[in-house]
Amino acid sequence: MKGVVISVLVVLAMVRLMVRLGEATISCEEVVNIVRPCAPYIMTGIGSSTIACCNGLDQLRKSATTTADKQQACQCAKDAAAGFLMLNEQVSASLPTLCKRHIDFPISKNINCQDIH
Repeated sequence: MKGVVISVLVVLAMVRLMVRLGEATISCEEVVNIVRPCAPYIMTGIGSSTIACCNGLDQLRKSATTTADKQQACQCAKDAAAGFLMLNEQVSASLPTLCKRHIDFPISKNINCQDIH
């Protein structure tokens, strides 16, 4: 009986760790929370990006590792950016350079997220 219980637990752990191919594991809520500290800077372009903003970009890079995750995160960021009427596209595009963090897509209203790989 003990062997069966251990086998079931191992199978459950394996299933939990498996992700279906092509399915994103990052949610829009996560993306929005990660980039939220950047909002004041990318809307106004005044001052400089904050440490929290730059750390968020780094967290986004680490969270979105598969193509599906990158495309999902990109679409979430794009949808969030569309909600900012005063988004400064030039400032938001330069944010990774300012923070010295690489992400695979800009925070932009005008990006085709299906092109992200």
